Amino acid sequence: MKIALIGYGKMGHIIEQFATDRGHEVVLKIDVSNPHELTIGNLIKADIAFDFSTPDAVLSNIQNCFDAGVPVVVGTTGWYGHLQEIKNQCEESNNSLLYASNFSIGVNVLFFVNKVLAKIMNRYPQYDVLVEEIHHTQKLDAPSGTAMTIAEGIIDELDRKKEWVNDLVGGGEEVIPKPEQLLIESHRIEDVPGTHTIIYSSEVDDIELKHQAHSRAGFALGAVLAAEWLKDKKGFYSINDMFDFNI
Repeated sequence: MKIALIGYGKMGHIIEQFATDRGHEVVLKIDVSNPHELTIGNLIKADIAFDFSTPDAVLSNIQNCFDAGVPVVVGTTGWYGHLQEIKNQCEESNNSLLYASNFSIGVNVLFFVNKVLAKIMNRYPQYDVLVEEIHHTQKLDAPSGTAMTIAEGIIDELDRKKEWVNDLVGGGEEVIPKPEQLLIESHRIEDVPGTHTIIYSSEVDDIELKHQAHSRAGFALGAVLAAEWLKDKKGFYSINDMFDFNI
């Protein structure tokens, strides 16, 4: 495949490495130094695009990919309030998009097991639950998109939790959740690629489900696999359409 990388930061560089190792070619790289090169003329040179940019740029980038008729894999978060709008545009224009808060195989296994565990724990109201996420200090937004996906998976299955709230530890006044609120506790620590833990606690014991990334490599490889999966498809997809863990 010929690839366009929209957002050529740390993640873009690692995706490029995995893509070239798998026989693909990067034909366009867009970062803060050359946004003017994100044109339909340049995009149509690619078979597929990756967007790992910023929340304020992603919607425009997606539209550019649609205008060029180029399938796009979106790893940027912070735009999910527009999902239905983008889905409608994608389908009406006969384009292709796949999005995920995290492309890692391990994290997507965690997403699936998290929902199974929440469904089981719905029977046991003596357990409270929280989600903890730890990332490097360069990650200024909180909570992470992965933590939000985990929290939403719990809320879907656990009747006693209606919404999530976030507490950025050390970021100001401590957030104390109400009983019907699911707490996402965010920590920012140097050189942590990403750790997510689901903790069910009772008076007698705790149950923990945890994923710890050692680097960004798993995320990048998953994104390349997603592009290979999407390339010849039309439509609007989430990563759940690619990872089918039904057992």
